[in-house]
Amino acid sequence: MTKGESAIRNPRSAIIWLLFGAAIVVVFFAGLTIPLVGPDEPRYAQVAREMFERGDWITPTLGGFNWFEKPALLYWLEIVSYNIFGVSEFAARFGSALFGLGTVAALWILGRNIETTNDEQRTTNEYPNWLALIAGSTIGLIAFAHGASFDIILTFPITAAMVSYFVYELRGRIGWLVSFYFFIGVALLAKGLVGIVFPFAIVAFFHLLRWKMPSRTLVLSGVWGTVLACLVAATWYLPMYMLHGYEFVDQFLIQHHFQRFTSNKYLHPQPFYFFFWVLPLMTIPWLPFFVIGLWRFGKRFVQRIAADANEDPGQLQNLSLFAFAWLAVPVVFFSFSGSKLPGYILPALPAAIILAADVIYDFARKSGAKAMLVRAIAAATLALVLVSIIVFAPGFAEADSVKPLFAVARARGLEGLPVLTMHRVSHNAEFYATGPLLRDAEGKQDRLTGPKEVLAEMRKLGTNRALVMIPPEYKHHLTQSDLVQTEILQSNEDWALALVSEK
Repeated sequence: MTKGESAIRNPRSAIIWLLFGAAIVVVFFAGLTIPLVGPDEPRYAQVAREMFERGDWITPTLGGFNWFEKPALLYWLEIVSYNIFGVSEFAARFGSALFGLGTVAALWILGRNIETTNDEQRTTNEYPNWLALIAGSTIGLIAFAHGASFDIILTFPITAAMVSYFVYELRGRIGWLVSFYFFIGVALLAKGLVGIVFPFAIVAFFHLLRWKMPSRTLVLSGVWGTVLACLVAATWYLPMYMLHGYEFVDQFLIQHHFQRFTSNKYLHPQPFYFFFWVLPLMTIPWLPFFVIGLWRFGKRFVQRIAADANEDPGQLQNLSLFAFAWLAVPVVFFSFSGSKLPGYILPALPAAIILAADVIYDFARKSGAKAMLVRAIAAATLALVLVSIIVFAPGFAEADSVKPLFAVARARGLEGLPVLTMHRVSHNAEFYATGPLLRDAEGKQDRLTGPKEVLAEMRKLGTNRALVMIPPEYKHHLTQSDLVQTEILQSNEDWALALVSEK
């Protein structure tokens, strides 16, 4: 036994692990109250609010129009949170934080099932703690666990499914196989077809890399297991199809699955190699260990092929092989997609964490000083993230948000007035606007170009007053107009909010 291993087993070290666990929980739940940012968070939070206010758990809507872009799991989490905490930013993000911690917990469970082997000198009560520590202090996982978006909602069930499958391979217990298919069903509810495509493709690629046929039990489980996964997913897909028929199939499957993958219809083009640098950046501060882990995996894989591909390499090397398959499938899949966003690759991050943790644990167990260094890096990362969330993030979010603008309108008793936009649209206003937003016939936000259009829209709506959002550089279009009377209520760098009435 090395000095590092001995240190980990003493009571003082146990307290350190508990403190790290508490710190990770604090960091994952810190900052959930800041204003929603970006185009996605406000939209998804608003979709859930509309479902919550109608008492409808099936049909997603935005501004009263059908919104069939994503499945319902995030919305369900938000609805539950709205019921518990009220409608707020914290409630909108609460489920994401839980699923982020669930991803860390799933990797800890994976580590608990890695047995000691003589040549690797691993211990089941040490490796899971290191694996969870690395996961809980990885920037990519922390960042996406703070957002009300679907990427972390998919990552947790994918991780749980992959962990369940690998533990089944180790233990041979059918319960883990049931868990594998159950979480595939949850992943289908999280983000659609990738929820079943990725797990099956990863398992198939893993067996190909091992050059080993799957067991008869695993092959046969594909029948009942797929049925189980579909039954879980049917809790939303079936009533959606029964209610909306081909409209649901067209928007959800054809447009937001196949057209999103095969074209740039949704305006997120990136080069083929985009995820080859995005994924490594997500592993910060463990990026060097991840790179070493990839190199070490490749070296071992080549050596194994050169020696004897049929020889059992041991659980940890099999885990590295599995992690590589888990990482490679999403990276290759999304690299061919016509639409690319950083969050798409998040389901591959746990696999990258496993490869990094394999190197980190070998490094940390060599001496107490090296173990202390790794812990110091993790502690510093968690501390810096916490400070950033508390000190810097609120100011950034406030500057990016229209929440303060509409707070002024609400304080003036202007809630309920229609909200018009000029020259561009504000996705942030989806959640914060105090009245109905201007939309076109398809339910998308619409924009006006001048005071004449504003006046015409007000008359069309049967009101002599409206709130108008306008970029500050164009507000003179309203204030100097002879058609309308304008009072600027509040402004920031991106928007001015005006109370406009007919002269």
